[in-house]
Amino acid sequence: MGADVSSVTDLAGDLAGTYRRTESSGSTVDPALVEADLAALLRDGYVILPDLITADELRAIRDDTDPLLNLKGRNNFEGHATQRVYSVLNKTRSGDRLAAHPRVLALLDRLLMPNYLLSMLQVINILPGESAQMLHTDDGFYPLPRPRKALSAATIWAIDDFTETNGATEIVPGSQNWGDELPQGDSERRPVLMSAGSCVFFLGTLWHGGGPNRSTAARLAVTAQYCEPWLRPQEAFTLSTPHHIARTVGEDIRRMLGYSIHPPFIGQVDGMHPKRLLAE
Repeated sequence: MGADVSSVTDLAGDLAGTYRRTESSGSTVDPALVEADLAALLRDGYVILPDLITADELRAIRDDTDPLLNLKGRNNFEGHATQRVYSVLNKTRSGDRLAAHPRVLALLDRLLMPNYLLSMLQVINILPGESAQMLHTDDGFYPLPRPRKALSAATIWAIDDFTETNGATEIVPGSQNWGDELPQGDSERRPVLMSAGSCVFFLGTLWHGGGPNRSTAARLAVTAQYCEPWLRPQEAFTLSTPHHIARTVGEDIRRMLGYSIHPPFIGQVDGMHPKRLLAE
């Protein structure tokens, strides 16, 4: 396993001897900008990052996802008038830019431990007539009491403009700090209004949900969710993502899929670094 060690702490870099942890592309973002984003996020539980992707990128996402939007939700949470696409990495490369956008990774680098994981990547298309989704928190399924530090974070990307009437995500500002409190009625819900190409980044402890679509057009979005490296993600990406896809995606996504080690040895495969699987 490498050099002799005298404590578990000494093992921290042992399995990563050949495959060293790479710095995320979040390191390329102006630190002053990141600190401003982070301050708003910690204060309100969310922050809107405006106009991060171009019209051409939006068009590519629409073109690539439209043929995939053939199933509606199976329950009230997924939405009976909402179309969802799971396992997006296996179906299109147009979402990679969203999952690993430097502005997003820069915040994750400050919120979560190194080698944090992608927990979910999903396309969500809210159709006209859909009702409001139940409010929920994205890391509420981890059975640890609140109030507490968020164990996860999420982005929702507006591929169409998010408006008052078309199903914009609704949030409860400040609820990331709540303990056992529950939202009381619709009066606490606030729509996240943003232009196509923008995203809302929020903590996993923030209460939120999809809004009702009272318009005559669908509202397309992409969501990427992330979690601490010692937690089980929602999608088992190392099982669902074939090796040829893992070799194709960028280093940031590959690391977040689980081809990384959380020291001293969480994520190892047969006692070795998981990236060795991609070298075969």
